[in-house]
Amino acid sequence: MNNPYFDKRQEFFKSYFELAQTYEEYLKTAEPAHRARWDTFKSKITINSEQKAVLKSFIRELNILVMSGTWCGDCARQGPMFAQLEAINPKLRFRFIDNKQNPDLQNELRINGAEKVPVVVVLSEDYYEIARFGDRHLSVYRRKLISELGAACDPGIIPPSGEELSTEVTEWVNFLERAHALLRLAPLLRRRYND
Repeated sequence: MNNPYFDKRQEFFKSYFELAQTYEEYLKTAEPAHRARWDTFKSKITINSEQKAVLKSFIRELNILVMSGTWCGDCARQGPMFAQLEAINPKLRFRFIDNKQNPDLQNELRINGAEKVPVVVVLSEDYYEIARFGDRHLSVYRRKLISELGAACDPGIIPPSGEELSTEVTEWVNFLERAHALLRLAPLLRRRYND
């Protein structure tokens, strides 16, 4: 019997995931000033007990490819979130890859025709695409709409508050929970694991 499950980009994504780096490996490629910004955000991000409980409940493997730039402010804020989420459950496997050094991937992951970072692609254990997201969550866009379209235009120098960072972490946890639920209920994997 033929397997009805396939993703024509399976090998494409698998090759980039295997080429990509862990969080720490990726940050070693950053210029010191850029690395400092990532480290500053890492110290400001916390994962609350409710978020931890959701993440610890995951039993399916999520291979998460993050197309990024060490120079990017949104990446510097979100990358440390990903590192902390990954530390909670080894089923979350984040890998980072530079957008400028991988033009074919960059072109595949364009948003509204533009080269954006970060862009996250969640892959199953078989490297089937489960979800794709980039570059900012709704809470960040709401904040930018207020600060950039009004009379008191924010130049982006002041980092978001702890509450705003917490909201963004929740949005990422919700995104990953949805991807995990899809995998948890997937007939292919339920048959594979007899659950």
